[in-house]
Amino acid sequence: MRFENFFVASPVCSPSRASLLTGRIPSQHGVHDWLREGNIGPDAIPYLEGEVAYTDLLARNGWTCGLSGKWHLGDSQIPQHGFTDWFVHQSGGGQYNNAPMVRNGQLVDEPGYITDVITDEALNLLDGYADGASPFYLGVHYTAPHSPWIDEHPQHIVDSYDDCAFESCPQEPRNPWAAAGLVDGLNYEALGNREALKGYFAAVTAMDQNVGRLLDRLDEHGLTEDTLVVFLSDNGFSCGHHGFWGKGNGTVPRNMYENSINVPAIFSHPGRIPAGRVEESMVSAYDFMPTLLDYLSVPNHTSKNLPGRSFAPMLLGEPIEEQDEVVIFDEYGPVRMMRTREWKYVYRHAYGPHELYDLVNDPDERANLIDQPSRKDLIASLKERMDAWFARYVDPKKDGLVQDGAARGQTTLFR
Repeated sequence: MRFENFFVASPVCSPSRASLLTGRIPSQHGVHDWLREGNIGPDAIPYLEGEVAYTDLLARNGWTCGLSGKWHLGDSQIPQHGFTDWFVHQSGGGQYNNAPMVRNGQLVDEPGYITDVITDEALNLLDGYADGASPFYLGVHYTAPHSPWIDEHPQHIVDSYDDCAFESCPQEPRNPWAAAGLVDGLNYEALGNREALKGYFAAVTAMDQNVGRLLDRLDEHGLTEDTLVVFLSDNGFSCGHHGFWGKGNGTVPRNMYENSINVPAIFSHPGRIPAGRVEESMVSAYDFMPTLLDYLSVPNHTSKNLPGRSFAPMLLGEPIEEQDEVVIFDEYGPVRMMRTREWKYVYRHAYGPHELYDLVNDPDERANLIDQPSRKDLIASLKERMDAWFARYVDPKKDGLVQDGAARGQTTLFR
């Protein structure tokens, strides 16, 4: 089952990952940006210390939890939150060959292409879990398709895109907000660079092939019909869309474009989840924890003020309990967004500019209607509704509104 409208809680990796894992928004768990400091070394920071992750609850209920790949939630050297098997990237991304990893608590440069290496470790863990001694959870977190993209990926895959038109990645005129950061030695405004596009697509293709290896191994162990497989991304990305390369921090000010917040989401469980179905309902990353626990019948005893709700009935092809209009809320530091089926409102606290898009008539978000007098009442209503929702869940000590408008990476805890 593929979800057309799955939205992350924040359009950048670490806060989004923390929300997937804990079911809480960044202004609750306190991770507001990609973690620039505190990943390894004597000053490593356990950013999610005191939080309850769904892996904590799985482990308490007899599940074995393993992780291979990206963690990027602080203190990468120490297994935490219910994980007993722990092979992780030292930070959150970087070179694809001889990548910096943590194996058995030691910092190592792991030989090989990192997407293959992460899969190899996951397959070893899967082989060990296959005896059925206990139920297992296995997180396989690729760094792909994060930069760098040039001279990093299997050449035969890169070459396979020599004649690709890349129609899905329009190289639009440079966005005036495009960030000036460097990627692969290329400025984000280097639109039309075919080598970067070929590398990005090659990173995705190599990942797809390795996902296939995992699914094949489940088949070999006879576990396919007894295993829920979920494929998700922690943030979206623009490869020239809207005139920039990047995610939520690919522009200054930070953006909430659909490309940054709407991500792939596929759920597979043969014999239980209807196959080949496309679900158009809007759901959020903060719904993922309650959904997973509900689907697995694992009690959620956490008393945390969780904003999400389970969409497990959708996975089973069953009608979901009637609810008010579904609204998606996002945040990235001082930027907040609410999205209905018809409207998207983006509010940049203290800095501006603000945005309003008519998603029915302008799904590509080209015409900002924020200054139209005829939309004044609508904007006031959306703002009031958004403020009320965040007031319900924000921990004042971890409120993203206190941050400045820059996106330089997080270096410390919010207390």
